[in-house]
Amino acid sequence: MSETVKVVTLGCEKNLVDSEIMSGLIHERGYSLVERQEDASVIIVNTCGFIDAAKEESVNTILDMADLKKTAKLKALIVSGCLTQRYKEALMEEMPEIDGIVGTGDFDKINEIVDQALSGKKPILVGNPVFNYEKRMPRRLLTPKYTAYVKIAEGCDNACTFCSIPLMRGKFRSRSIESVLAEVQELASQGVREISLIAQDSTNYGSDIYKEFKLPELMDRVSEVPGIDWVRLHYAYPGFFTDELIHKIATNPKICKYIDMPLQHSEDRILKRMRRPGRQRDVRELVNKIRANIPDVSLRTSIIVGFPGETEEDFANLCEFVKEVQFDRLGVFAYSCEEDTPASRLPDHVSDELKEYRANTLMELQREISKARNDRRVGQVLDVLIERYDGRNDVYIGRSQYDAPEIDGEVFVSGGAVSIGHLAKVRITHSLEYDLSGEGIA
Repeated sequence: MSETVKVVTLGCEKNLVDSEIMSGLIHERGYSLVERQEDASVIIVNTCGFIDAAKEESVNTILDMADLKKTAKLKALIVSGCLTQRYKEALMEEMPEIDGIVGTGDFDKINEIVDQALSGKKPILVGNPVFNYEKRMPRRLLTPKYTAYVKIAEGCDNACTFCSIPLMRGKFRSRSIESVLAEVQELASQGVREISLIAQDSTNYGSDIYKEFKLPELMDRVSEVPGIDWVRLHYAYPGFFTDELIHKIATNPKICKYIDMPLQHSEDRILKRMRRPGRQRDVRELVNKIRANIPDVSLRTSIIVGFPGETEEDFANLCEFVKEVQFDRLGVFAYSCEEDTPASRLPDHVSDELKEYRANTLMELQREISKARNDRRVGQVLDVLIERYDGRNDVYIGRSQYDAPEIDGEVFVSGGAVSIGHLAKVRITHSLEYDLSGEGIA
């Protein structure tokens, strides 16, 4: 076939996995996948619809790609992902540039959508947002060949008042352990060394299909797959963080001492409005227990500022909480009012200007904390996964187990026998606000 396809991915790592499956299906169909959008006769934009900024980015990207119908060889523009699941009618009505739409539960039909769009039809396939990841699907990695994300569950049952994920991804659904292991084994055979397990609520894994929390067992078994060096955990909901999970992370050398645990806020009144389980005391007890059992752990969290009803006192207390807990990594988001969510109907919304001010203030505070946490690494010898070479500065750049791809810090490595895609021993000599530097040990 002469058609060339470019998949453009926006949003989170879960979306990236869907793009990789679509890329595998497209390749299997006989279409050619291209790197440059200017070379594509078909472009698929896999959108995010989580918050206003993400929706705006998705719309702008669709319009930018549509311009290639005039300036390049683009014949068909397909839109997939969360934005289509929520707004399929509006997208087709307001953006005639779109030639086809597919939702979050139907993207395995992407080849049918492409074929129909190329034939002049305007297909829309948006049904139940439930995709069966148990099926063996072809997958072409869009990450570097040594690292990959694996979905262990999809959807969410937590019903946080600010979140639209259940509207776009449906109820929480675990994959079977056998299905996850089969995918990891296939990835390992392709040279993947780092597996990041992802779900909207990973600590709840197994509660639906096995009637018990199975994440510790799953992580153990993934770590046993030959060729896998690191197993990393993302989006660990604090409400289901068991002692068994803490013990597994502490004792299994292949499980990264890294926990990405979104807390969203510290104040009980705001947590209750958000409909989050537990209260600040519970969070403090959990953090203390994790650090007592995993002393070298790197803790990442995310915080929402400017939630409806958040007062100056609430924000001041939140800042004090962040100072006291000393998270290694912290992401801050200004509250985004999402339609059809319970929080959108709450009183006492905070102005956009104040939300941005609070977000910037908290990030400035975190910069100092991050530097202090990084200072502890100076003098240590860390395993660093080498990712690229910077010829201008003659250094290799990689990550330790304490940093996830794309979102966290890096390690700049000089000297030593290192190679891209492999682990290297590095003695840390300097710390920065978010990054480290050191010398490779031969």
